[in-house]
Amino acid sequence: METKEYLEAILAQESLKDDGPELNALREERDKVAEIIENAFSDCKPTIRYGGSKAKGTMVKGGYDLDLTVYFDHDSTACGETLKDIYQNVQNALATDYHAVPKNASIRLEVLNGDKYTHIDVVPGRFVSEDIANSDVFLHQNEGDKNRLKTNLEKHIQHIKESGVRSEIKLAKIWRNRQGLSVKTFVLELMVVKILEGRKDKDLGENIKYLWEQLRDNADNISIVDPANPDGNDLKPLLDQVRYGLSSAAASALSLVDMDMWPSILGEAESGEKNTSYASTAIGVTAPVIISNPSKPWANPELPCNLIDLLKKN
Repeated sequence: METKEYLEAILAQESLKDDGPELNALREERDKVAEIIENAFSDCKPTIRYGGSKAKGTMVKGGYDLDLTVYFDHDSTACGETLKDIYQNVQNALATDYHAVPKNASIRLEVLNGDKYTHIDVVPGRFVSEDIANSDVFLHQNEGDKNRLKTNLEKHIQHIKESGVRSEIKLAKIWRNRQGLSVKTFVLELMVVKILEGRKDKDLGENIKYLWEQLRDNADNISIVDPANPDGNDLKPLLDQVRYGLSSAAASALSLVDMDMWPSILGEAESGEKNTSYASTAIGVTAPVIISNPSKPWANPELPCNLIDLLKKN
């Protein structure tokens, strides 16, 4: 199997069908959540929309969830006098039917979907002005130096949808999930778009390798901005938290690419015939290589240490 065919096969098997059971179940849950909020705030008429990966078209099976925004009119106080009041009132309304866990700007609802738990993140906010079409909103924040965040859901969605690299974003998310990296989804998405700027016409495999090369060799210099509020929202601290882990994991991935061992990075591609074109099959390394103690990126190892141990045993 050629690299291009392999990556396309991985994307296909990690995609969620719009009419599939997973998304249908989330839609049903979404309707329940919307009904609870609409009943609790019948005098406020909140605007409820899809957000996150569902709206951007970057959802993958591994670790998928659903984001819902619940925005109130800029001059409405019936829903709460302050942003904090709005947040707490929405949380209290949802807590009647769900275990509602407070996050930074969202409220997380754990949902049993089939045989595993997924979650719905509900993001309450207030429109900045009466121009709802513009969609600038203020959100309450439970963490950080500022207790208020200005952002724009539609600008985030359009930024990703128009990037031309949504397939690369999906592969990056699959890689993150398999390697257990802690980078937040919107940070990862913005980072992929920034690194691959001007490369949307390049080969998918070339772009993924280029992404890992930049993370391995240039992690300290990568920067991202919030497309909805580039001057007001500082994303550097969120990126600083994950630079080392991303760089180290990218170095390990590139070592495996050099040996044509893509399945050890992104998993086995389902096909009618057993794939024998990768070294992982030949030496018996069929499980994903998880880097629990990644080597330092400046050491530039030829192989990740745990892979060396596996090779010695085979």
